[in-house]
Amino acid sequence: MYLESWSHACSAGFTLRGWHSPPSGKPLLHFLHGNGYCGRVYTPLLQRLAEDFDLWLCDVQGHGDSDHGGRFHGWNRSAELALEAFAVGRKHFAEVPLFAVGHSFGGVLSSLMLARQPQLFKRAALLDPVLFTPAMIGVMALSDVVGLSQRNTLASKARKRRREWPDRVAAHAALHGRGMFRGWSEDAFDAYINHALKDTEAGVELKCRPSREAEIFGSYPRRLWPSLAKVTTPTQVLYGQHSYPFVAKSVARWCAGNPHIHAQVVEGGHCFMQEQPRDTAERVSNFLLQCG
Repeated sequence: MYLESWSHACSAGFTLRGWHSPPSGKPLLHFLHGNGYCGRVYTPLLQRLAEDFDLWLCDVQGHGDSDHGGRFHGWNRSAELALEAFAVGRKHFAEVPLFAVGHSFGGVLSSLMLARQPQLFKRAALLDPVLFTPAMIGVMALSDVVGLSQRNTLASKARKRRREWPDRVAAHAALHGRGMFRGWSEDAFDAYINHALKDTEAGVELKCRPSREAEIFGSYPRRLWPSLAKVTTPTQVLYGQHSYPFVAKSVARWCAGNPHIHAQVVEGGHCFMQEQPRDTAERVSNFLLQCG
């Protein structure tokens, strides 16, 4: 799969970067990654999707090759900046149908994009989006006020994450089959080692600083549920049978309150698309390319 790099000096004062396939006249798929990852970590999934779509991969602030950009500008602003970069980049593509796909954090950002520009995308597929329940958001908002937002479990774990290794072989040995990588296909894990790490004088290190990952886990999207209510784009949410329990709860709530949203439970965990890239690509393509 051949991809070209792009960069966009965004209105927040830093540069966003990513990758796109050469325009071919196929529909264009906008893809957003999960927290701590970057677009090309999903190469096995994207290779299969590239059979039906041209690809636009955007690495969010502090991820992949995008600038760290100082303080994290927040979930809502990140969604706005992704739209801003896409508005410039998609001019190089013909007037083709546009679709949105996102995983986890990127799935939530994609939903905010759908709420912000309802006519932009023809359809969307969200892969295990971390849609916090209203109760969780209430707790997070209170934590914000009393200064505890960076102390939740996911944020604490991220902050302690090891960042550097002598080389990629050492990183592979340290991470393979462990924690969030348990169950990943070999190709997906190799894509992580190849694209989520960068070379340094001392060896290799994570492109996304653990502190940025923790900042994101310690924050939340503002006005999430009012935004979700505004989504009118036909959207399919795929979520893993063994994912976080709050995801299933939030997805059920969203489906019950919005007729444009449909859900499907799939085998696997929060990163099921890294465990079963072929099956996931088929499900996504089948939904996005449905007529009507």
